[in-house]
Amino acid sequence: MRINADFSRRASVVPDQYQWVTSPQGGVERVMLDRLGEEKARATSIVRYAPGSFFPRHEHPGGEEILVLSGTFSDASGDYPSGWYLRNPPGSSHEPFSREGATLFVKLWQMPPEEGRCVRIDTRDPAAWRRQEGREVCALFASDGERVRLLRLGPGDNLFSVPVESAELLVLSGDLTEDSESYPRGSWMRLPAGEYPAIAAGAQGATLYLKTGHLAGMAVEA
Repeated sequence: MRINADFSRRASVVPDQYQWVTSPQGGVERVMLDRLGEEKARATSIVRYAPGSFFPRHEHPGGEEILVLSGTFSDASGDYPSGWYLRNPPGSSHEPFSREGATLFVKLWQMPPEEGRCVRIDTRDPAAWRRQEGREVCALFASDGERVRLLRLGPGDNLFSVPVESAELLVLSGDLTEDSESYPRGSWMRLPAGEYPAIAAGAQGATLYLKTGHLAGMAVEA
């Protein structure tokens, strides 16, 4: 299966375009944003757990990255309400579930095999945020290959002031605009290397997840 699999091209999905697909495990649905492979795949998805749903124990050979968007996500390591960022390295395993239901942003099989850090960050904690380059930033992860953070932009603030090697974002609140296009809460966008000076926060500002640098050298899949 290939969805938005040409990484040399822009890709975007707004909430009106969400197509929920039932997973093999009952009570769990996914919106596939990009994907290379079948059930075990390099994948970026919005995942929705119904109350009381779970996944049997499974491994993540390529690692797993999660941002909890709503509800509470749980596994043996703890309960993670909306706003938590989780990073499970390659070779980790768990048996995830949600008592009350949860919606997640999930990236699978996108970590180098040598990555070994387990990350847990509560992005709702004011102490996790810093003022950097004129904007509020919550740093989530950084390595030689990628940088992951949350940003808060004021009304009309430009997202990028310099060219990017690659970027991927999810709008968490407010909206982004680009020329005549609007990207409201829940919009996902993947950008190849280039300049994007027209992408800016809307009239109410915006909070977003932003990952940069991770697609440099990514093979093109037609």
